[in-house]
Amino acid sequence: MAGVGGGNDFQWCFSQVKGAIDEDVAEADIISTVEFNYSGELLATGDKGGRVVIFQREQESKNRSLSRGEYNVYSTFQSHEPEFDYLKSLEIEEKINKIRWLPQQNAAHFLLSTNDKTIKLWKISERDKRAEGYNLKDEDGRLRDPFRITSLRVPVLMPMDLMVEASPRRIFANAHTYHINSISVNSDYQTYLSADDLRINLWHLEITDRSFNIVDIKPANMEELTEVITAAECHPHQCNVFVYSSSKGTIRLCDTRAAALCDRHSKFFEEPEDPSSRSFFSEIISSISDVKFSHSGRYMMTRDYLSVKVWDLNMENRPVETYQVHEYLRSKLCSLYENDCIFDKFECCWNGSDSAIMTGSYNNFFRMFDRNTRRDITLEASRENSKPRAMLKPRKVCTGGKRKKDEISVDSLDFNKKILHTAWHPKENVIAVAATNNLYIFQDKMN
Repeated sequence: MAGVGGGNDFQWCFSQVKGAIDEDVAEADIISTVEFNYSGELLATGDKGGRVVIFQREQESKNRSLSRGEYNVYSTFQSHEPEFDYLKSLEIEEKINKIRWLPQQNAAHFLLSTNDKTIKLWKISERDKRAEGYNLKDEDGRLRDPFRITSLRVPVLMPMDLMVEASPRRIFANAHTYHINSISVNSDYQTYLSADDLRINLWHLEITDRSFNIVDIKPANMEELTEVITAAECHPHQCNVFVYSSSKGTIRLCDTRAAALCDRHSKFFEEPEDPSSRSFFSEIISSISDVKFSHSGRYMMTRDYLSVKVWDLNMENRPVETYQVHEYLRSKLCSLYENDCIFDKFECCWNGSDSAIMTGSYNNFFRMFDRNTRRDITLEASRENSKPRAMLKPRKVCTGGKRKKDEISVDSLDFNKKILHTAWHPKENVIAVAATNNLYIFQDKMN
């Protein structure tokens, strides 16, 4: 990757937008997670209404070779329904918190989806043939009288219109007292972990009635609670290693070979706080909302409210790279606290070669950082520039003084338009950006 768009060598252009244009957005339609599968051929989104929508990439034809980022609906299904916990008198939302794909082993695809309490393993498979010529029932499905059957027929498979079926293969329930914030498939592809505010459980994909609790930070007296788990992820290559982040801005790396219960971490990553910049909001904005290993497994990236940090797993005392996402909001923290935006949980993602990173911001802006050139760019997910292959213009935010023609004032940013969820194709420069109820797909401009 030559750059993230700062120069003439690499630019992004519009490919598609999915979702309704209505001004009044139904709460159930708001996208809550976005995830490419391992090949990048499928793209899954989950929403607050408990639905999962899977998009499939269009097969390239010779005359449409430029449309690499074109995805169309492949399957839609209701993953979770609203429930009620009668013991605690609590409503359990149907909102999909996370989706994680499993590597494809056969013709079917498998994914894990979770709401606050229950994780489900879904199988997505195609059917284009049906059996005809049964002995014990008629073509309309009615059972035949066995005494009237005088000859045996051999059923035959007949072609039919393609059907994509989604069926729940496993349901992993009743293991989390608190809300699930993360699921991560292990590199052995047999186990996965799920994390809530105070505990992390390890599951086997074939076993639904029990899991192993591998981290428990719940104090004996809940009044002594000082931090919660905010995200967790398995290492991409070492199945014994995982990390989890906390609301205090720290990251712990654990090794399951050292002990079955990983309350004692192997490595502890924390950046010392600058006493001169301490304020009332310091603890809130230092809380980590997302942690992601690089594809190589050498680095990990964390997102806090104002910045993205890249850590070398071999260096615990400070990050090797820090990128400011929207530093101009530091002066607005008081109003962001009052409207609760300061608690927004932004995610971050790597490109396929780990040379660039992407994360979201407000006003439907999203940021990209090139790790090699240290260039960065702000782009906007907007329908105004939604002509196919239309170039995305870099956006700039003016913090004070005289505003230039193309700049937008920090006071006119729309904090209701926020990009919390983004995904980058694992092999190519195709990105998916969730903006409220719309899914934008962008691709690099091919020369």
